[in-house]
Amino acid sequence: MADVLFKKVDYSLKKLIEDIHMGEIGLGDIQRPFVWPRSKVRDLFDSMYRGFPIGYLLLWENGYSGEHRTIGATQKQKVPRLLIVDGQQRLTSLYAVTKAIPIITKELRSEMIRIAFNPLQEKFEVANPSTEKDPEWINDISLLWKPETINIFIN
Repeated sequence: MADVLFKKVDYSLKKLIEDIHMGEIGLGDIQRPFVWPRSKVRDLFDSMYRGFPIGYLLLWENGYSGEHRTIGATQKQKVPRLLIVDGQQRLTSLYAVTKAIPIITKELRSEMIRIAFNPLQEKFEVANPSTEKDPEWINDISLLWKPETINIFIN
C-alpha cells in the first residue's frame, strides 16, 4: 500500500486567519494574483452568513523554503508551512476583510476590500457612498473583528 498522499484536516476560520497572518499559510509561485471582483467577496460573506457551503480548500505541505508569496500586502513572521493549491481567492478575501489588510491586485496595486452589512435586512453589499451615508448599514464589516469591537460583546 502506498503512503497516504493526502489527509483531511478541519480548521476553524479563526485558525486559518491566524495561520495566514503569521505566515504559516502562503501562496506558491504557481498561484495567480488576486482577481476576484468585490461582488464575489460580498457573495462569499453572504454564503457563510447563511450557512451555505463555500467549498473545500486544498493546501500542500511546503518542503521547500524557496519561492513563495504571502497573502495580503503585509510582511509575515514565518516561512509558509502550507501553500494554497485551491481556495486562494476565498482565503485571501476572508483574510483581507477580517483583518482589514490590503490585497495585492493583478496590477500589483495594494487595495482594501470593504464589505458593508445591513443587519435589519440581513444583506451584504460592496461598500459604497450610499451605504456610507445610511445609518442602517455597518459600512465596513472589518471592524467587527477588531479587538476593541469584540471586547464590547464579551464584557
